[in-house]
Amino acid sequence: MVDQARIEAAVRELLKAIGEDPDRDGLKQTPSRVARMYEELFSGMQEDPSVHLKAVFNEHHHEVVLVRDIPFHSMCEHHLMPFTGRAHIAYIPDGKIIGISKLGRILDAFARRPQVQERLTSQVADFLSNGLNAKAVAVVVEAVHTCMTVRGVRKPGSAVVTSALRGLCLKNPATREEIMSLIHAPRRAD
Repeated sequence: MVDQARIEAAVRELLKAIGEDPDRDGLKQTPSRVARMYEELFSGMQEDPSVHLKAVFNEHHHEVVLVRDIPFHSMCEHHLMPFTGRAHIAYIPDGKIIGISKLGRILDAFARRPQVQERLTSQVADFLSNGLNAKAVAVVVEAVHTCMTVRGVRKPGSAVVTSALRGLCLKNPATREEIMSLIHAPRRAD
């Protein structure tokens, strides 16, 4: 559970440390707002992603299932600054499929923690590979990191792409190529 009182006290100290007055009108409620925001942003710390495996169904589908362009946001654990992007999650079932909305929920359960993109990508892939006993899993994550775009090197427009491949995606180049081509296929116009 998030200790809101501690966060509020820390934010007050942070405001003082940068030379601000935490009691001025515009900042009076800031410690409370930041505490509530952190509770929301780090809600994955209290969430067990395995609850989403309850929506697994027996189905004899043995071809690619892909949900692409799943939006997410996370907090870089190095600077506590946000990174946002989209994930593409594919798997080849071995007798069990998962409700497609659960893929987004699983992504969020891992993303709403202090994170690095590389670990996030692997956690989702490992979780699905193990939880579904899937023949293949591919997770590709594309994100913009504010710790790189608004501070430090300041390179707006840059994006980080990570991938994690499991099962047949690692062993069979044709499977990997099929999934990657589906991920990068043109989007339909709405």
